[in-house]
Amino acid sequence: MERLRQRADFLAVRGGVKVPSAGFVLQARDRSDKGPPRVGFTVSRKVGNAVIRNRVRRRLREVVRLSSEGALQAGHDYVLVGRRAALSAAFSELVADYGRAIRRIHTVRRKPGSMQVNPGPVS
Repeated sequence: MERLRQRADFLAVRGGVKVPSAGFVLQARDRSDKGPPRVGFTVSRKVGNAVIRNRVRRRLREVVRLSSEGALQAGHDYVLVGRRAALSAAFSELVADYGRAIRRIHTVRRKPGSMQVNPGPVS
């Protein structure tokens, strides 16, 4: 797994499929190549100061590190956009949400003009 670091890559993923959850929004884009999956993490300033944003980012990085064994597909870029709820959520809940989001990303076929996947009821 490689990391996304360039702004242009983050912007390209923004145009792909989105799956919201309580602690984060998972965005994905098929690059149409066979390269390794790349993952990026971002947290808005609205979430809090630098300490809070870094804590959210660290939690999300750990969720992906522990859960991505075989879940991420080659030739795809993924971005996790952290939300403040990621701080107060149980870590096991974040892992479960991430697993559901990854499955939804790869099973839902995007309709033209449709950018967001309906997540169903959020508990």
